[in-house]
Amino acid sequence: MRTLCIVLACLAQVAWAQDWYPSEHGAGDTLGAVNHLSPEKVVQAARLVKTGKAYPLGVVTGWDTPAYPPRQYAITVIQPGQDNGPTMGANRATGNDDLLYTWMGIGSQLDGLGHMGVDHVYYNGHKAADFVTAKGLKALSIEKIPPIVTRGVLLDMTGHFGANPVPAGTVFNEAEIRAQADRQGVTIGKGDVVLFHTGWQSLADTDSRTFMSGEPGLGLGGAQYLAGLDVVAVGSDTWGVEAIPHEDPTLAFPVHVELLARNGIYILENMDSRALAADEGWEFLFVLGQPRFEGAVQAVINPVAIR
Repeated sequence: MRTLCIVLACLAQVAWAQDWYPSEHGAGDTLGAVNHLSPEKVVQAARLVKTGKAYPLGVVTGWDTPAYPPRQYAITVIQPGQDNGPTMGANRATGNDDLLYTWMGIGSQLDGLGHMGVDHVYYNGHKAADFVTAKGLKALSIEKIPPIVTRGVLLDMTGHFGANPVPAGTVFNEAEIRAQADRQGVTIGKGDVVLFHTGWQSLADTDSRTFMSGEPGLGLGGAQYLAGLDVVAVGSDTWGVEAIPHEDPTLAFPVHVELLARNGIYILENMDSRALAADEGWEFLFVLGQPRFEGAVQAVINPVAIR
């Protein structure tokens, strides 16, 4: 049995070592799947707006936000006691400022293409030694991503599996994605942002330990299927998007690697899809203008779905 496990592990390493760059977008590309966006796609997505209702997809990020260890959040309000402090000008102006100490990958977040790779090689063959520095990424960083404005699709996996929330470790791959898309009457297209609703986010406020102990999510086959459809980003109402425990226990975050490194597809974590799912907002105008922190790997975000 031990020999068999070693052989299987070696085969897995060989499979993951196969050529996956240069990118279809060119050997020098650093943007990945956002190359599928276009002004025409924005116009098409805008036509989906019928009611004008806007849904914030970001959760509130605070001191108690559950996060992948050791990530945490802390904020300090500067000028404490300003109520008794000096004023400014003849109009007696006063104010406060704040200083934020936080990991960028906390709460609702965008994973950039420099987040995960294969053996220190990242999207499109960029080697860590060439672009990763303590003062920030020299390539594949968040501030270089253009606004992501496109068609969004929400797939309600609670409906597919008949459970809310969907249990941790539950995997959805091509068959499950296609079945739920057909059930909802939607088609996933080039340049889309695809979100999954699993009901898992509701645990973040009530049972953070269970929330972080695992999650339902995308499997490797599902990630490959979506990559074949040329989507721009994939997100979920979970903290890691992919199923945990993983389908294959010998692999670490295989969906992250498949989407980010191998296909240049961005990941959106902790999307609050509850209101959108309740209104059966299966397709919508998706709008994200991420903060442009120079050299950042990830970013706390609040994308908006508009119907």
